[in-house]
Amino acid sequence: MKHQLMVLVCALALTACVDHAARDRLGIEDSTLLQTGFGTTQDETAGAANSQWISAYAPVASSSTALALLQTRLDRLPGDKNAYFHAKAQCWINAAQQARQANDQWGFVEEAIGQAAMITMSLENGAPLSAVNPALRTVSTVRPDLWKIVNTIKSDPTIAQCPQAQLPLACAEVELMQAGHDAWRRSFANAEKRLSEVQGNLRQSAETALQCKQALKTPTPASAPARAPAFASAANPPRRITLKTDSLFRFNGGDDAAILPAGKRQLNDLAMRLKKFTAVRELKVTGYADRLGDKLYNSGLSMQRALTVERYLRARGVSLPMTAQGRGSENPLVDCRQTKRDVLMRCLAPNRRVEIELIAAAP
Repeated sequence: MKHQLMVLVCALALTACVDHAARDRLGIEDSTLLQTGFGTTQDETAGAANSQWISAYAPVASSSTALALLQTRLDRLPGDKNAYFHAKAQCWINAAQQARQANDQWGFVEEAIGQAAMITMSLENGAPLSAVNPALRTVSTVRPDLWKIVNTIKSDPTIAQCPQAQLPLACAEVELMQAGHDAWRRSFANAEKRLSEVQGNLRQSAETALQCKQALKTPTPASAPARAPAFASAANPPRRITLKTDSLFRFNGGDDAAILPAGKRQLNDLAMRLKKFTAVRELKVTGYADRLGDKLYNSGLSMQRALTVERYLRARGVSLPMTAQGRGSENPLVDCRQTKRDVLMRCLAPNRRVEIELIAAAP
């Protein structure tokens, strides 16, 4: 009888029987999770479902059906499956599956499905996506020090040029959110157990990004065309300028918002130089992609990047007539046959480019 009463007290108070040491090690700053006993808050500020949450997630009538449909749609998407947003959608699906199998009925399954659906639909429609993690009702912040590491890795420009470092980063964020859900429902020991996998993924992402940074610094014959263009003189311009899209755009991006800071500096310098040419009458901007992924998608992405470069140069005062076109994976500069995907991606980098052909004025 005494044992049963103890279980009941724990269930009612939520935090009366928790592992306080584990809770303290999680670095929780949410005051509602630090309360214990019968006075523990159970209102909306502590995460109780409100009408907005119910209306948003009520359509998820069958989580198993929703997850199966989401997985099918995600699998059909073109492009690199390891890219940040594709990987993040997959990790959210995995998190929802895991919580569902654990019979978690606190609302996290629905929220994870919602996150996966939002990313998947945006990828399908080509809509812009934010890498900022949302505030979820059933998730509290744990280990702020690990979140700082996440943001440090995410803000490094190398990540955008290093797809193999994006998957472990995206999954580490979702896993850290899962740990935050465990903490939210006062399962502090379970939250702590997830952290070794989070740290492992963050370590893998950071180490891979460092390897990519070293590779980008080391010039190779294949990557020579993508180096910053050299100009002989204003009266004697080159016939063609090749820009490496990995240094212009974030991975899988091609619009204005996807231009990297280093890409803006490169395009600003290019615009300044182009305005000095007196022997050029026209510019032809052509985007290219590598051979990986869906051909139609690659064609659209190469066209989008060419149009973005053209628009950017016009906005910086380049008044020469310009035309833009996308050629997808045509005219590759290198032929790569590696079997490991990350090695293959690095080898194919020269094929991902924007070429600007300078057509000379008639003498």
